[in-house]
Amino acid sequence: MSTPRRLLLVNGPNLNLLGTREPGIYGTETLADVERRTVEAAAEHGYDVRALQSNHEGVLIDAIHAARQDCAGIVINPGGLTHTSIVLRDALSGVALPTAEVHISDVRARESFRHHSYVADVAVVHVIGEGVAGYALAVHRLVAGITATEAGQRS
Repeated sequence: MSTPRRLLLVNGPNLNLLGTREPGIYGTETLADVERRTVEAAAEHGYDVRALQSNHEGVLIDAIHAARQDCAGIVINPGGLTHTSIVLRDALSGVALPTAEVHISDVRARESFRHHSYVADVAVVHVIGEGVAGYALAVHRLVAGITATEAGQRS
């Protein structure tokens, strides 16, 4: 069975406000810009993207569960749920898809409560503090890992 050629892009709470929310921290690009960049990066590798943003944890979890059916991997910026949501982490662990964790700002250089990520131990790629360009970087790294795993399985 071949690996699906789709990635799930998940953006958590408040990321719908990109472009207007604290532009000194998050920049002026919008969620639509993030999605466009991600789609373009995935297309370079022959992948398409299903994008979802929600301010509701359960909606994010349902989308992650559904990704098992037709996605090869997940690119996720959990927003504030990074630091609080064990159930989001468990959903990612449970579907066992390669996952890239993205943060626009350098969360390690911000408030101490942002230093812990519940997602970090289940993600195979981490891109932190690269602005919205980090999404494309995450796609490239994630797909490289998926491709390497596929090659190893064929050997």
